[in-house]
Order: sequence, then structure tokens, then C-alpha cells
Amino acid sequence: MAESFIYKRVVFSKGQQKCFLDRVIKKFSFDRVSLICSCSQRTIRDWRREKFLMDLSALNKICKALKTHLPANIELRDRYWYTIKGCSAGGNAVWKKYGRIGNDPEYRKRQWRKWWESEGQYHTSIINTPLSIKKPQKSQDLAEFVGIVLGDGGISNYQLTVTLCSKDEEAYSEFVIKLVKKLFDVPVAVLRREKCSTIDLIISRVNLVRFCVKRLGLKKGNKIKQQVDIPNWIKRNKKFSIACVRGLVDTDGSIFRHSYRVGGKMYSYKKISFTSRSEPLRKSVFVILRSLGLNARLTQSYDVRIDSIRDVKKYFKIFNSHNQKHLIRYKK
Repeated sequence: MAESFIYKRVVFSKGQQKCFLDRVIKKFSFDRVSLICSCSQRTIRDWRREKFLMDLSALNKICKALKTHLPANIELRDRYWYTIKGCSAGGNAVWKKYGRIGNDPEYRKRQWRKWWESEGQYHTSIINTPLSIKKPQKSQDLAEFVGIVLGDGGISNYQLTVTLCSKDEEAYSEFVIKLVKKLFDVPVAVLRREKCSTIDLIISRVNLVRFCVKRLGLKKGNKIKQQVDIPNWIKRNKKFSIACVRGLVDTDGSIFRHSYRVGGKMYSYKKISFTSRSEPLRKSVFVILRSLGLNARLTQSYDVRIDSIRDVKKYFKIFNSHNQKHLIRYKK
């Protein structure tokens, strides 16, 4: 109740608010009155020319400074007293013009349908129009991009995401970003998840999703559940196959050292492993490696392995790698 009393407005008789403030300003000056009322000089001037009603709290402060009582013959009104008057005037204007308050909902629906069928459906909205992308021709770069997505990528209705390890694939993430920008001319958002030690490379483009699904043969959703495979346009081309496998091994592959002892002597050499729970994908990688003269083998634990020193060396000669993590482990 105290708060509503403080924020009330004071109504003087016409011309009396100006006369009252003239006397106050003559005694105190604009600066002093502004300080007393805790408001700007502009507000004091607006009150003086009776543009607005005075605050009751300001009037109380002035009267306290003058050591006098509140002026006689004043009225108090609520802070937004004029809204009722304005609403009433607006309602009367609508009633006079249309004969009712608010439109007839059925009439509104008919008019909207009429507008939609005649012109609305043909308007192109910036909000609803997907942003364009560059649509590249089939190439080794595009095939490697497909391998990266089949390995560590994921496609939803509106985004394509590639998730890499933040600990040792920082340089590779830069390579992937440059590859995406080169192929599609789109920005790539980078999301670092410190707790998971991952880097998410996110491309938010509906047209890119459509291009990947319709033109490249990739699939939205769960890759394992759908048992994805390398698209045929890649498998039919030797150079495309090499690039795609490189993208797959760079993301879902590993270089590891195998050590064992025979007759008291220690042996140690590097192997390559590609892991996927999609059987068609594993078999396609196996077939491509075999067709290029590598003695690869399928294991029972979802792996394609390259075991011998000669074949590992041959793999890097034919396929190479754009993942610094693999290159460092191979040369170490």
C-alpha cells in the first residue's frame, strides 16, 4: 500500500501546477529543485509547463523543503490512470468503425486462406529459406570427406558434426575445417568439451545435409544401426577409394606397437587397425586394401588389421595420412 501511495500522481487545477512550481523555482532554482525531487531538470520543466502530472513523492519532498503543507484542492490518481481512458477511447473507435470489438474468427480464417492461396504461398521467407552451399564435383577431396564422416561424423536433419579427440587431434581438426571450407564454402563451428576431451566440428546447413544424403550417399542417424557402407561412386574409382579409406583410418583407425618375446628375444613392430561395428563398412575397407596388394585381415573384434612391417610401410606409401597423430606414431 505504501508503494502505491508513493507512485500516485497529483492533479492541480488548470494552471495551478505551473504557478506552484514558479514559486518553488524562484526560491530554490532549477538545480536545487531537481536535487530535492531526485529527478532531472527536464522533468521539472515538463511539470512546470503541465505536460505531465507531478509525482506525489516529489511534491512531498518540495513541501518538506519549504516546511509547509501540501497544497489545497489537489486530487490523487493512480500511476497509470490514463490507460483506462485510452482503452475506452480505442474501444469506442473500433466499435464505431467495425461494429464489434475484435474480429470474427471465422471471417479472419477465410480471409487468411484467401490471401494464402492467392499470394502468401508464393512468398519466399528469408527465415525459412536454407542457406546456400557450394556443391563440389566428385573428387578425391570429397571422397576423403566421406571417409571422415563415415568414421567420426554424424548427420542430423539440420547439422553435420565431426567429433575428434582434443588431446592429440588438434592439428587434424584444422585439416578437417580447411577441407570442409574448401569443398562447401561454409563456416565450421568448433565446440570443445573439456570433460570429454573432444572437439566437435559442427556445420549447420540444411542444404549440406541434403547434399550428403542425396548426392554422396551418406545416411542420417545411427550409422551402426543402419550398417553404413562406402558409397558405390567411391568404390568404383581407385583414387576415390584410396582417399576415402585414408579418411576412415585417420578417424577410426589406430597405429599401435605390438611387442612379444621369442626365445628370450624381444620383438616389437607397428600395426594398423581400423575398427567399425558396421560390417559392410569393414568388408569394403578390407576389399580395397586387398585390391591394392596389402595383406589385410578381418578379426573377430570388429577390426581390419594390417600386421606386417612391409604392409604397414606400403599402406603409408599408397594411402599416407593427414592425421599428425598417426604420422608421429608411425615414424616414432
